[in-house]
Amino acid sequence: MSDIIGRLSDKARDSVPHGMLSPDAWIEYYNKKLAELVVFECVAIVEDAVDHREPASTYSNKIKQHFGIKS
Repeated sequence: MSDIIGRLSDKARDSVPHGMLSPDAWIEYYNKKLAELVVFECVAIVEDAVDHREPASTYSNKIKQHFGIKS
């Protein structure tokens, strides 16, 4: 996968409140934030494709390519 996942992971980790959460709560907060960031990346790709009037079938390929996932 591309370094986008690493960048999103760093961003999610940096958003977690420091010293205020138990380890389990920290992990839950981090996981939710990371998932949210991934969804926003996907939404941006789809919105861009729609703006360019690309066929719907291109969305999954664009998302996989964006994240560096080989299928």
